[in-house]
Amino acid sequence: MVLPDLQSPLPHGPKDTGEPPPEVGVATLPRRNTVSSLVPMTVAPFQRVASSPHRGLAEIATLIGLYAVYEVVRGQGNATFAVARAHTDWIVGLERHLHVFGERALQHGAHAIPGAPTVLGVAYIVLHFVGTTTFLVWLYRRHPERFPLVRNVFIAATGIALTLYVLYPVAPPRLAGLGFVDTVSANAKVNLSSDLLGSLYNPFAAVPSLHFGYALLVGVTVARVARSRVWRVLGWSYPLVMLVVIVGTGNHFFFDAAAGGLAIGAGYLIASWVDSPRRESRRRSAWESAAATC
Repeated sequence: MVLPDLQSPLPHGPKDTGEPPPEVGVATLPRRNTVSSLVPMTVAPFQRVASSPHRGLAEIATLIGLYAVYEVVRGQGNATFAVARAHTDWIVGLERHLHVFGERALQHGAHAIPGAPTVLGVAYIVLHFVGTTTFLVWLYRRHPERFPLVRNVFIAATGIALTLYVLYPVAPPRLAGLGFVDTVSANAKVNLSSDLLGSLYNPFAAVPSLHFGYALLVGVTVARVARSRVWRVLGWSYPLVMLVVIVGTGNHFFFDAAAGGLAIGAGYLIASWVDSPRRESRRRSAWESAAATC
């Protein structure tokens, strides 16, 4: 629209030129400005929620709640001891064929050290629950940009493990009658086969070992983000420590630990696919399109 020259005198009346009068336009803002202004207004409430100081507590509480549900569901398995024992025999046969069946020797060696069985029994419980929770809190506070991927890996790997517990029940070494000692019950005084824990704890949920799987994810993440050489060494060492703990207490075979590592690897692939830049771009475009139509 062309504005008239304010310096020229206005005509006293319309002048008949034989041509139709010019159309008068109405000034409007470009549409792209309108759309872009709607997106921040639409996203703003979500950004305030996402930046809430309580979000970290909500994230951790959600993961703990999901793990509690996982324990309850896992404890409802109805596999028989005969089936679980048969699967254990297959695993032992495979390890012997591969010449890696050394779990019994490792446990006997650990029990020969004064105080080691008690340390291993306590570590089996504390490292898995307290250690993993502490790591998640630390990661969220110090490296929040990495937290979503690690959280999704935990969730995906746990779902995979829960499925395998139902499809492939396995009796752990301490229940297989192979000469292993139940270190957690004997030395840490936590009876995993008690009636109280039996309602929430599936004794045949041995493959994969999430004790090792979680430790692998924790250790690798710490080793990759830590700036101190000491913490990097501790990170790479943590899965090995957990391997000694789960085997030394008679709760898992080496095969179980390998399966736990594979579960974490599969969980990582799933989480990476979900969080891929292309899928994130599609979600963002769909979000902005929905905001533009509001």
